[in-house]
Amino acid sequence: MNSLILNPGREKSLQHRHPWIFTGAVERIKGEPQSGETVAVRDTHGAFLALAAYSPKSQILGRVWTYRENETVDEAFLRARLARAIGLRQELTKVTDGMRLVHGESDGLPGLVVDRYGDTLVMQVLSAGMERWRSALADLLVELTGCANLYERSDAEVRDLEGLPARSGILRGKLPAPLVIREHGLKFYVDVEKGQKTGFYLDQRDNRRRVGELANDKDVLNCFCYSGGFSLSALQGGARSVLSVDSSAEALALARENLTLNNLAADRAEWLEADVFKSLRLMRDQGKSFDLIVLDPPKFAPTAHHAANAARAYKDINLWALKLLRPGGLLATFSCSGGVTADLFQKILAGAAMDANVTAQIVGRFAADADHPAVLNFPEGEYLKGLLLRRVE
Repeated sequence: MNSLILNPGREKSLQHRHPWIFTGAVERIKGEPQSGETVAVRDTHGAFLALAAYSPKSQILGRVWTYRENETVDEAFLRARLARAIGLRQELTKVTDGMRLVHGESDGLPGLVVDRYGDTLVMQVLSAGMERWRSALADLLVELTGCANLYERSDAEVRDLEGLPARSGILRGKLPAPLVIREHGLKFYVDVEKGQKTGFYLDQRDNRRRVGELANDKDVLNCFCYSGGFSLSALQGGARSVLSVDSSAEALALARENLTLNNLAADRAEWLEADVFKSLRLMRDQGKSFDLIVLDPPKFAPTAHHAANAARAYKDINLWALKLLRPGGLLATFSCSGGVTADLFQKILAGAAMDANVTAQIVGRFAADADHPAVLNFPEGEYLKGLLLRRVE
């Protein structure tokens, strides 16, 4: 088998079961492996460490399949990993028919994301190793889930780093129209072709429910609302009013359709197509205030390299949100940026509160729902973090 031979001392991360091998850790490549091929990873003395998928055009030269030398990465291996991941999500079917079935490295399937929306699957192939198994994965997923429809959304920017072209389209079956999922008593239209991520923010499911529980008799502001997930949850929870802001007319149109789909009171919902950064300042100038504000912005920092610029953006929106909160009001604020750690995010919020001249308490924390697990030795998988803040003065 072709091999990656590591530099002296660079085996430690693998011994701690971190699944990525960076180019700087590799002393030499033994043989001539092809893109996506399974290679052995060995220390400088030749001792076995792992089997990994080889990605010659990426800074992550190898992504670990297994730490067991006697395993074979083949269709049977993939079937077992997929079956395990799917089985672990069965409990969620009690509250939703929209869920993540495969969450990449956290499910032992590096570079693969699979979301289920009713009887339709959406697959993202994000690494050279998974690209090699693309067709087999499609067949296995249809077989293991019983879903006849499989759509591919391999159009994320990370594919550029793997030297892979963007790709999207139907792989198996057809695409139902409309596609509707249920979640905690609500229904949502999902646009898997053009929608953000794979069509819906499944990772925020439990956080939407929690915001709904907090919203009773409150005036709510939902920023970066997309298709209205937090907005509808707040209305379902008895919010007095909900103002939803997004810069995308398409997203707001979908949100309005979701409002109608759930027969929620339209007179308690207002939709604003605008830039959130500018809108928050304008609302403050207009003397507006709210009891509950949700900030769920897009990814400002995909890597730690972007953290400084992201910090300024996070501080800006949170500063103005805190100013818009009434005394005793709550701010549910999130970051999905992998380059911003939970500690850094909390420091940014502390700076925002200081500059806003308000005192805020942490009264809760948010994370991704259970179908987006993060293994302990792979902190990069824990990308979504959030805090629930109360303005006390």
